[in-house]
Amino acid sequence: MVFARHGRGIGADAEALFSQVHPVFMLPPIAASGFGSVLAGDFSLSLGVLHMTAIFAAVYTAHLKDGYVDFYLRGEDDDHPLSKAGCERALVGASGLFFACLAALWYLVSLPAALITLPCWLIAYYHAPQLDMNPITATSGYPAGIALAILGGFYVQVGTIAPITLAFALVFLVLLSGVKVIDDEQDFEYDSSIDKRTVAVVLGPEHARTGAYGLMTLALALVVGFALLGVFPPETTLAVLAFGVVAAISRRADSELATMLLVRGSYVFLALLLAAVWFRPL
Repeated sequence: MVFARHGRGIGADAEALFSQVHPVFMLPPIAASGFGSVLAGDFSLSLGVLHMTAIFAAVYTAHLKDGYVDFYLRGEDDDHPLSKAGCERALVGASGLFFACLAALWYLVSLPAALITLPCWLIAYYHAPQLDMNPITATSGYPAGIALAILGGFYVQVGTIAPITLAFALVFLVLLSGVKVIDDEQDFEYDSSIDKRTVAVVLGPEHARTGAYGLMTLALALVVGFALLGVFPPETTLAVLAFGVVAAISRRADSELATMLLVRGSYVFLALLLAAVWFRPL
């Protein structure tokens, strides 16, 4: 067996490797990279795809490492489709793809374009078991990756960072940090048992949820503020209304349902922001 823990052959290996592709959490970072390209106005599709491939490799690395740590080191999961050696080989492969993309960005664009993308892999690889044990980094790691994907997607196209790009990165960092607090609330009991200090463990589920919705409210207020200042197109306020409705509904749901609603609400939020920018190119 090259990769699979159960079964033999190419089919079993392919199934085991594909099991670590989680579209719900993979699509937003990749879409954020594309969003950064769209913010640039006229953009190179090939450079955009190259950067999105790097982001995919980084997120896939995160999923591989997370599964490896949870099953083989922490004993948190009951089963894992990849063998220990398979996990290690897949990590080498995913990381190799990322650094190949990084080298291509350096060659085709510039060294700063590669450097602004590099932290995405660092966050992904060190999320477990290092960053996910601290309430700040456990909460902000994934959102920071989204923010960096936006900045990197834009920089690769134009070789600079514009105020609108920083503003969008900030909005997603704050909004998704709130969503992540709700997501971590699902594992409150287990995280408490292994001294994993998420926000829910440190503050308690009730106070953590209040803080989470406070962060999401702040992010929506930032969108409105940036629209009033002329940094964002005025149409971006439609995204505020859409996500606000989803957030209001999720407020009364348990953590599992709330997370599902908020993650999908984030898709709608990003799609509406993308539409606003697409029809109002810089």
